[in-house]
Amino acid sequence: MSCRELTPFDRLDRVAPKGGLVLDYDRRHLLIYAELLYAEAAGLDWQSGALDILGIDPLVDPDHARSCWDSHLARARWITSEGLDDAIEAFGNLPLHVGSNSLK
Repeated sequence: MSCRELTPFDRLDRVAPKGGLVLDYDRRHLLIYAELLYAEAAGLDWQSGALDILGIDPLVDPDHARSCWDSHLARARWITSEGLDDAIEAFGNLPLHVGSNSLK
């Protein structure tokens, strides 16, 4: 992974959205959510992830880096679990080759 430059369109909020509604913010950050989940599964520490994935230097702003990491990882977990049906509906239909049994 390498430190990414986020465009103004991709900029992360300091804290990810909360609640049970899937937002356009979620659509714009699906790749980041996926990277966060992958990093967590791979055992990457949050400091490296904050720098490499979120583009926030934890040595410069540790509170911001940690809150952004924690909240966006929590949002990624929600999107891929309780929020999955709503996300699929909000983001459009699944490709025909993806069956509903493959999501469980």
